[in-house]
Amino acid sequence: MSSKNFTLFLFLLPAFLTAQGDAMQKAFELYDGSGQKATVQQLINQAKDADVFFFGELHNNPIAHWMQLELTKALHEAKDGQIMLGAEMFESDNQILINEYFSDHIRQKDFEGEARLWNNYKTDYKPLIEFAKKNELSFIATNIPRRYANLVYRKGFEGLESLDEVGKSFIAPLPVAYDPEVPCYKKMLTMMGGHGGEGAENLPKAQAIKDATMAHFIVKNKKSSELFIHYNGSYHSDNKEGIGWYLQKSNPDLKIVNITTIQAEDISKLPEEELGKADFIIVTPKTMTTTY
Repeated sequence: MSSKNFTLFLFLLPAFLTAQGDAMQKAFELYDGSGQKATVQQLINQAKDADVFFFGELHNNPIAHWMQLELTKALHEAKDGQIMLGAEMFESDNQILINEYFSDHIRQKDFEGEARLWNNYKTDYKPLIEFAKKNELSFIATNIPRRYANLVYRKGFEGLESLDEVGKSFIAPLPVAYDPEVPCYKKMLTMMGGHGGEGAENLPKAQAIKDATMAHFIVKNKKSSELFIHYNGSYHSDNKEGIGWYLQKSNPDLKIVNITTIQAEDISKLPEEELGKADFIIVTPKTMTTTY
């Protein structure tokens, strides 16, 4: 679907739903960070001029996954193919499997059998992988191997020092910068209400090593002429903290545009507490079906 057709579809969607009866809600509403209703074309226009575009998702939200694919197609067209993709859902030590699959050295079933894919891969992320493969785009596995994130949770950043050089090649370079006052990390401890048990102070550190590693592999692989589209859980990029905080430390000149996904009882207005969370905010009804 071209960006023009996609925009037209989204324009007509509200009228279609209204025609079905007042009892049926719209599937979503799109806002800018100030709470004003926005158009998909506005989103595309801003995203295509960025260096990095974060799509912050709710992992089981079907509207988010649908829009990820359609926006990727639209940006691929708007940028004349000058995009590259990356995702939290693929761990850095599986990059070789993506590369071998894209080059047809291994079969699809071998890739899917050996990569540590999320349970919702086939419905939610496979379309992105296959789009990238078909269009000969780079797809970067940006996330830290989960065993190393667990190591940080158990032993702090110090636990990573004992890794050999191969292990360290899959994570952000050590030592990793960390500021516990960054709101997204501070909030994690607050949400636990002091009941995290022994070593709870390492929980935001485990989050931070994920963010730092994803930022590292974005910077390492990004080509200056290409837009890097990154798919991740919204908490990793909301308020341009998390991954964005590490990107800005690495390169303050990077232009970042982000989108987040939320649910609300009433999607006709953006909840006040969500203002400024991202450049664009997708709001879906709390009654929306989930992919798992």
